[in-house]
Amino acid sequence: MASESDDLQEPSACMLGMGWFPDQVGGLDRYYRGLFEALPRDSTSGLVIGPAADAPANLTAVSDHSRPLWLRLLLYARAARRLISDAALVDAHFALYAVIPFLRGPFDRRPRVVHFQGPWAEENVAQGDRSSFRYQVRRMLEMIVYRRADRVIVLSHAFKRIAVERYRVSPWKVEVIAPGVDQALFTPGDRQDARSRLGIGNPGEAFVAVCVRRLVPRMGLDKLLWAWAEAVGRFPLGSRLLIAGDGPLREQTALQVETLGIADSVTMLGRVSDQDLVNLYRAADVGVVPTLVHEGFGLVVAEAASCGTPSIVTDAGGLPEAIGALDRSLIVPAGDAQALSDRLVRAAVGSDLPSRADTLGFAERFNWRRVATRHAELYQRLLQRRPDVRRKVVYVDHVAQLSGGEIALLRLLPRLKAIDAHVILGEDGPLADRLAWAGISCEVMPLHSSVGSLRKQDVAPRRVPLAAIAYTISYTLRLGRYLRRISPDLVHTNSLKAGVYGCAAARIAGVPAIWHLRDRISKDYLPTPAVMLIRRLIRKLPSAVIANSASTASTISRSSDTYIISSVIYDVPSDTGGFSPSASPATSGYSVFTVGIIGRIAPWKGQDIFLRAFAEAFPVGPERAVIIGSPMFGASEREFAESLHQLARELGIQERTEFRGFQEDVAAEMTNLDVVVHASITPEPFGQVIIEAMSIGVPVVATSAGGPAEIIGDHESGLLYPPGDNQELARLMLRLRDEPNLRANLAHGGRLRAKEYRPEKIIADVEAIYDQVLASS
Repeated sequence: MASESDDLQEPSACMLGMGWFPDQVGGLDRYYRGLFEALPRDSTSGLVIGPAADAPANLTAVSDHSRPLWLRLLLYARAARRLISDAALVDAHFALYAVIPFLRGPFDRRPRVVHFQGPWAEENVAQGDRSSFRYQVRRMLEMIVYRRADRVIVLSHAFKRIAVERYRVSPWKVEVIAPGVDQALFTPGDRQDARSRLGIGNPGEAFVAVCVRRLVPRMGLDKLLWAWAEAVGRFPLGSRLLIAGDGPLREQTALQVETLGIADSVTMLGRVSDQDLVNLYRAADVGVVPTLVHEGFGLVVAEAASCGTPSIVTDAGGLPEAIGALDRSLIVPAGDAQALSDRLVRAAVGSDLPSRADTLGFAERFNWRRVATRHAELYQRLLQRRPDVRRKVVYVDHVAQLSGGEIALLRLLPRLKAIDAHVILGEDGPLADRLAWAGISCEVMPLHSSVGSLRKQDVAPRRVPLAAIAYTISYTLRLGRYLRRISPDLVHTNSLKAGVYGCAAARIAGVPAIWHLRDRISKDYLPTPAVMLIRRLIRKLPSAVIANSASTASTISRSSDTYIISSVIYDVPSDTGGFSPSASPATSGYSVFTVGIIGRIAPWKGQDIFLRAFAEAFPVGPERAVIIGSPMFGASEREFAESLHQLARELGIQERTEFRGFQEDVAAEMTNLDVVVHASITPEPFGQVIIEAMSIGVPVVATSAGGPAEIIGDHESGLLYPPGDNQELARLMLRLRDEPNLRANLAHGGRLRAKEYRPEKIIADVEAIYDQVLASS
């Protein structure tokens, strides 16, 4: 491969690799060669273990992978010492060969960059190495190298999380730079010609899938073969699965193919040349990457896309980040063979795949010149010791479910361009994955279950378990020590529990903190002792408070209090564009008048009030009720969700009531409704759903308390009714069905009102609070 970046202005860098592709086969070696050849030859030197048959002049190959480890290490260390003496910076790609140079010699005086391409020790365990001694040695070597690095480069935010959580690398030291592909080699071509070259019969109709993997346990080939066997009878005649790659599981994989009876539709190709690999990608309708664990990015996804072929992948490691920008429907749960099988059928029978043109457009981002430029910029920053001008802010939340406050955080962070954000969650869950997919740094520092599951009604004298108190104190101290080590500029807590322990930990670390208040601190929401405690803590712990509505702020604001409510800042309604204000009212996707309620299923959210009102308004007739959402926290919410089905049966409306469950695309759900109802019986702190419905022109009926009463002008941008009054709600439902002009007027008023919640203003307000707090600290 010719250098793509000879004109880059880059400092002299010594790149310490493992092997030279293709003499040494593996994703790390292919990546190393791609980056090495993309950087300027006259300012880059490299070192690998041989052989390296076509090594350029600026690459040194020592020893051989077949020689004893001690000899390889000795020769590598000697060569590294010589090469780095003329380098301004060192970039290491494999911990084993970097450890000796990191420990001694002139290397200590130069900036050190390390590429983290996976947990080496854990990957060996996943591949069957059960030696505890070897695991500990590998782990120790990794810790030495990563801890001594000035920057750690990872291919995805999923691997950044591993580097931060398991190797305790400071999040501010980790850079995410996606890999590149040799786009002079991996190019689109004629699919029929490629199939003919591969000897695939009936090339015009056959469905062809290709899987390029090392045959080791973590790659999930057994799940793919099971999925193929389950689906093959539904594929067009002549369809084939082509498996390229070699490894210790080759015989076992071949035996599974025979056992499943799919030998006539599965071909194991073994190791293939690069040109044959290009033909495989060109011939395939889809690539398949069934990895179970430890996938840093998935170069095969980028390679296939550069040939015009999309890939179905699992949600392991960085794979969702690799493919998500093309089509999130291509992602299936890791290890779920049935889900993989169903997705293959949709691809084969329904042609449910991105177009060739869209795939090629997506592949343009995997350009080695772009990757090399990112590296050159990083090298320059390190050598010139230029600080990152962005503020380092840690965001703390105790849950990882996609509830209101967590969705608000997910929408806020990608818009804060002047902030280097890092999120610490008290549990693992969907929010952690979504943050990674959005390019937001995240780690999980698990809370003990006795703390995470503590209910607000239990916060009273002699009711809080002593274990929960002890674990909270311990966790707070641990978080405080961690914050002191990574030294953020600011801590921003995002939930009620996180406000307590997060602000206390920030105090311990000497870091200013903001408590983002998303709950009404009042007796209709919390027990009296909890109200008194939270109000006292808010006066003492944070440097400032952000409230998500004036209603929320009013529950803690009294003239005699000594703290200052910094600001009322509403939540960003959406980051997807799906809720952007429309020019005309949304048109229901149902053929009959349809009323819906959207949100977490919980007793205080009033889904039962909604059903009773609907049954009273429309005891008979074609009208439909739709409930969108799911229970998220605890058995009581699950029991309530089950009771709603029973209530619908008792009211005689079960045939006209649809329970849609949790839905990712809320905007699409709303456009199918004629009216959105908000029915909380306890005053809602804010009400994101209301603004979202307004934005797309769906009339809203909501309770006249809390945040909704701030958002809605009654009979101007929506209709209000007393909380819990199902009779009044029923009357309003009937009126909206019978008065289409009223629906149109409310939709127009709602769109105008929604424009007042401009994301750019909200972001500016948040950043202004940050400025105020930091200026006074």
